[in-house]
Amino acid sequence: MRGANSRGFVALQSSGSLMQIQELCWREKEDGCGLHAGLCGSCAYLCTRFTLLCIISIDSISCPCERAWPQAALLFLVHLSGTSFFAAEQDENGDGARELKNMKSDRMKVLQMDVCSDQEVAQAVDFVKRTLKEPEEGLWGLVNNAGISTFGEVEFSSLNDYKKVAEINLWGTVRVTKAFLPLIRRAKGRVVNITSMLGRMASPSRSCYCISKFGVAAFSDCLRQEMYRWGVRVILVEPSNFVAATGILTADSIDKQADALWRGASDTVQEDYGREYFTRHVALMKSFINSGLKDMSLVLNDITDALTSPSPNNRYNPMETYWWVRLQVVTHLPTAIADWLYIPGAAL
Repeated sequence: MRGANSRGFVALQSSGSLMQIQELCWREKEDGCGLHAGLCGSCAYLCTRFTLLCIISIDSISCPCERAWPQAALLFLVHLSGTSFFAAEQDENGDGARELKNMKSDRMKVLQMDVCSDQEVAQAVDFVKRTLKEPEEGLWGLVNNAGISTFGEVEFSSLNDYKKVAEINLWGTVRVTKAFLPLIRRAKGRVVNITSMLGRMASPSRSCYCISKFGVAAFSDCLRQEMYRWGVRVILVEPSNFVAATGILTADSIDKQADALWRGASDTVQEDYGREYFTRHVALMKSFINSGLKDMSLVLNDITDALTSPSPNNRYNPMETYWWVRLQVVTHLPTAIADWLYIPGAAL
């Protein structure tokens, strides 16, 4: 491979609630091949000149989670032409896998891969190597977006809550990246990790999630510095509040989590915080998930640019103006000032 600029790109456009996909491909004169790249919710993309691997990992912990991202990705993928791809589900017999198989695309193979399983990730790598026509040329892009979310203040969150989220969001990203990195290095390709604005700035009641996303950001920063000598670009995409679009948290899932948090809290914590405070806390979380963006084109376009631009950014921030300004304040001003501006009860 000689670079993303010789592989083409795919642009996403949004009109109201309808996502329209416009494919713009630059064909190489020598062999007539183009790069096709895209995004899938809770997924990784691996693509060569001819192959795109989409790994969709919908975890049972978060139940009806992230349906919008896979749907957007499927819409994206079926409009691609001239390429084949793989779709790997955590459960190849689950609803998501059946949805993929029902598309009956002769360019898609469905396989199983749980990002939390060393064995299944290794098997996925072996399958890809065996299937690729030219495995020695490597894989151009890897996009990690497997993730779950939760909420709860520190004293209400169990150690197991922290471990569950980190196992998928952080260690799943590390596991998949390490497994496919040799193929990415061969192609001098791209690693694109999807984190969150909460991987740059902390938020009350989101410590489980923030820890995992801060971890992915640190991992990506270290990997980026290590990969320069190999010609590999490591890129972070840090979306703001797209909960309404992804469904990673819903009113029902919040109610279930809230019930578990309260029942799991000690008598001392329940007495000190009080049920009224806890109920207000849950209501604020429901308000947050209903206030996010529903149009995913910002994220989809940034992922596409990260994979295909000859000069991609090291970081992309698909978000509303309010969150972009807040991110700059939190990351550039003294902590005391940022807390005073945004955190109730904080004092200078």
